[in-house]
Amino acid sequence: MKIASLILSGFVAVEHVFILVLEMFLWQTEFGMRTFKLTPETAATTATLAKNQGLYNGFLAAGLFWALFFIKDQNSKYQTLVFFLVCIVIAGIYGSATAKFSILFTQGAPALLALGMTILANRK
Repeated sequence: MKIASLILSGFVAVEHVFILVLEMFLWQTEFGMRTFKLTPETAATTATLAKNQGLYNGFLAAGLFWALFFIKDQNSKYQTLVFFLVCIVIAGIYGSATAKFSILFTQGAPALLALGMTILANRK
């Protein structure tokens, strides 16, 4: 169960790196505009906001990678993973309520699954 927790948390981290790239660097490309259903005009006027949002997703990924690869103490690793996964679940819920409902499934659900597995794997 511990291995599954680490793999799922790693998947969520990689997903947020992808979101960072998409929002910071691909926002105004054909792929970015198709992904977010944007017109070129809307993409241009929202590019700065998207870069900022992408940066925040990068911070979430960095927190997960930090916990997975650099924190050796198991209790600190657990607490850090839980913190960042909870942040992502909350962001997924908020994003689905305010922007696009599918965010609940694309970002919130994987983080919730990783969170649940992390909690189960660390029960004493």
